[in-house]
Amino acid sequence: PMGSERTEMRKRQMSTTQETPSAAQAQLSTGNRGSNACCFCWCCCCSCSCLTVRNQEEERARRTSHELQAEGIPNCEESPAPTLEEVNAWAQSFDKLMLTPAGRNAFREFLRTEFSEENMLFWMACEELKQESNKSVIEEKARLIYEDYISILSPKEVSLDSRVREVINRNMLEPSQHTFDDAQLQIYTLMHRDSYPRFMNSAIYKDLLQSLSEKSIEA
Repeated sequence: PMGSERTEMRKRQMSTTQETPSAAQAQLSTGNRGSNACCFCWCCCCSCSCLTVRNQEEERARRTSHELQAEGIPNCEESPAPTLEEVNAWAQSFDKLMLTPAGRNAFREFLRTEFSEENMLFWMACEELKQESNKSVIEEKARLIYEDYISILSPKEVSLDSRVREVINRNMLEPSQHTFDDAQLQIYTLMHRDSYPRFMNSAIYKDLLQSLSEKSIEA
């Protein structure tokens, strides 16, 4: 009888030992789920509510971006071909470059190669907003500009400091033609200091200047 009891106790110990890793593994799995849980819920699945909302917001931002570009901002502005004098003037100052549609088109082409075209698009959208006088149109365009270039969810978000963002958020309570003036100036300054010097040394500008120079000589 004693032997039977010892055998039975050994079987129970072995059974407990086998169950312990499984329990630990289950506990570890539960712990991992907790660490991966999102900020709003305890579930770990990728279809939880907060991630779903985030994905919907990102999709809406992308859709808004395409809609704004399709409706309000063409791939390039309509303009006559620049003259040699105009292209030479672009090298004198950034202001002269930005004053002409041909200059903006050439600069925008360069920004596209640096994946920073959104800076020009934002500046152009702000210029377009300033031309509006209808209150409902202003509010709609301001909303689109905000979602397309200011929102952190947008793939075309421009780089602005916190002070300017606070100003925009206050202005958006009652949007006007000048809601983004501070932000537009900051982006203009960024393009002037950062991108403009590289544009003047780029193949896009040098090739255009050379082509016009050769045509001038031939004429």
